[in-house]
Amino acid sequence: MATAETLSDNADDPAALDAGRLEGASRPRIFAVLAIIVLYTEVVPFQYTMIAAALQKMSRTFSTVGGNINWAVIILGVVGASATPLLGKASDIWGKKKLFLLCGILFFAGCVICALTTDWTLFLVGRGLSAFSVASQFIAYGLIRDLLPRKYIPIGLGMVGAGLGFSGALAPVIGGILVDHFDWPAMFWFLAIFTLVLTPLVLFVVPETPLRSNERIDPIGAVLLSAGILLTLLYVDNGQNWGWGRPSALAWLVGGIVLLALFFVVEFKVSRPIMDMRLLINPKVGIVLVMTAFGVGITALMPLALGYMTQTPDAAGLREQVVQGVIAHTEQMTGANLPPELVRVVFDPGYSYGNGFGMLAYALHVGIWAGLMVVIVAPIAGVIARRVGSRILAITAFALLTAAAVGFAVVPYSWTAYLACYLVGGIGSGFLYTALPNLIVEAVPAEQQGISAGMLGVVQSMGSGIVIAITTALLNNNPVEAHIDVAGHASTQVIPQVFTDRGYTQSFWLVAGTTIVALVIAVLMRHGRKPATGGV
Repeated sequence: MATAETLSDNADDPAALDAGRLEGASRPRIFAVLAIIVLYTEVVPFQYTMIAAALQKMSRTFSTVGGNINWAVIILGVVGASATPLLGKASDIWGKKKLFLLCGILFFAGCVICALTTDWTLFLVGRGLSAFSVASQFIAYGLIRDLLPRKYIPIGLGMVGAGLGFSGALAPVIGGILVDHFDWPAMFWFLAIFTLVLTPLVLFVVPETPLRSNERIDPIGAVLLSAGILLTLLYVDNGQNWGWGRPSALAWLVGGIVLLALFFVVEFKVSRPIMDMRLLINPKVGIVLVMTAFGVGITALMPLALGYMTQTPDAAGLREQVVQGVIAHTEQMTGANLPPELVRVVFDPGYSYGNGFGMLAYALHVGIWAGLMVVIVAPIAGVIARRVGSRILAITAFALLTAAAVGFAVVPYSWTAYLACYLVGGIGSGFLYTALPNLIVEAVPAEQQGISAGMLGVVQSMGSGIVIAITTALLNNNPVEAHIDVAGHASTQVIPQVFTDRGYTQSFWLVAGTTIVALVIAVLMRHGRKPATGGV
């Protein structure tokens, strides 16, 4: 077998690039390797879908953080976007399997910390460690490209998308059972055990790809890229609390933009950049990244918003909770047993959503079905990519996701109506999760696969993180207020973790607009019009 050094020196030799590929292996062997790779990446959608759906329940433990409870999800984008390109580059240099396993180990450590703490700061530390797993999905693209026979690569990449849907379908059910019966830390124990069981399978069943990039990580470029992404996302995520226009807040944004600009300047000049800048600005790569940045936000918003909205009590149920809270408080303070008819509660502004579902009820009524759509659609999309190319998948995806976003914004709330919109979004997500990695694989040389997929990961994390951050700001700007009258004594109380319809509607219109931009880019894009080849 060719050595890693030989492969680096013969990057243009097809025979060298195919060394280590499972060309002569049996189908069971090939699909066993693919299944383990896909399952190991499941920790990313598992943790996102579970935790996004459980935020309303977790807010009872972290009751002082308000709308910032969304940071349990946002931090995936902040840390994941900062770390993914570096881990992707490291996988090109030192081996994709090694970095794949490292992501799993860090994820395991983060889950254990989250399961053991009720301190918000320490919880975020655990979530930050878990966020390194975001890179595993994009390293998996490189493993699939390097190991699978080429005819299976487009379908294999689609199976990663199907895995995302599988987790999206299964995670709310598992999370619902765990949260409803054991409380939210049980989710993190499940994720830790899941990773602990799969790690030996990755270690002993999945071969290491012999392909290496004969390069090194540019430390200056690494610091500029990671720090620039981090400062920019911190401004977006905290802008509402800091004040968007305050000089002290804008300094974070300006600093992030300056560092990212310096990254491009430095990387054009150094002899061995983190990523060949000519490749990054090539339309085949650059346009795909821009399209992704605009179009991916809806896939992050749907599970978060629907998890919140369906698990919130309806107005009548919330009113009863407030009345009982007033009665309990009065009894505690005065010892008097206040009759409920003396407590009058009016919500102004009010809200029209809410079912009071437990997490399992949310999963069975709503969460599972969109994930199943992805499971069904993504492998089919891989077959379509082999025949007609990936551009048509992107166009279909963004058309369906736009329709879903508009539906959420204009359809009066009921869980059945929102489920219908979510199913449309699930079909669109299945096409999208297959289109994006295939477009990148077709656009870049094999020795740049890790860093290129890493840059795709950056863009996906930033796009999702920005949308969730803006959604958090919009929701916090639209709280539900309870006007309470107790025997003529009036007071006003902001209801924590409950927001008006307007906050959600504004968020859905936001992603409808950005997804339309992505759709236009996909229609105009020249790349991806030929059948996918697996990177030939």
